[in-house]
Amino acid sequence: MTAERQRVEPAGDVSPATERDAGRAGAGGGVGEGPDLLELERQVCFALAVASRSVISIYRPVLEPLRLTHPQYLVMLALWQHAPLRVGELGRLLALEPATLSPLLKRLEAVGYLERRREPGDERALRLTLTPAGAALREQALAVPRTVMERLQLDVADAERLHAALADVIGRARRAGADTPLPAAVPDGQPLE
Repeated sequence: MTAERQRVEPAGDVSPATERDAGRAGAGGGVGEGPDLLELERQVCFALAVASRSVISIYRPVLEPLRLTHPQYLVMLALWQHAPLRVGELGRLLALEPATLSPLLKRLEAVGYLERRREPGDERALRLTLTPAGAALREQALAVPRTVMERLQLDVADAERLHAALADVIGRARRAGADTPLPAAVPDGQPLE
């Protein structure tokens, strides 16, 4: 058995990472050497990925009655706020490539929530407008944020703090030169600095 397995678990509320740091020997993470920066539980990318999947899974049943997936909901949010929009403008707002946006837009058009029309004078540009059904859907969607916050047990102040922290991460990634396109502003319209 390894020293890790033989160790008696400490009493009290100690995180797994703290327990490993306190009892680690060998593998470059001995006592006094500090935390193992390659531990899965310490990875920001892992925490963000799990948080994203977990939160989106909470949205699924809330959006189902609206006949929307989470990515489609993001498109509708942008259109409710900014319509009419060119596809390129929508892509910048949502930080999505045209190849990702195209199937979303086709599905939203098929269910009758938006229309795609060629821009007069520029046949390459598509302008997106809401249909009456798409505009009316906004009223039903007003309950979505509140329902999700309740399920996550967040109040408005908690949600705003979380949003600010994530906006800061997005801004840092943008300044670091992340490869993926990032919006010029976070969803509340505040510019990323």
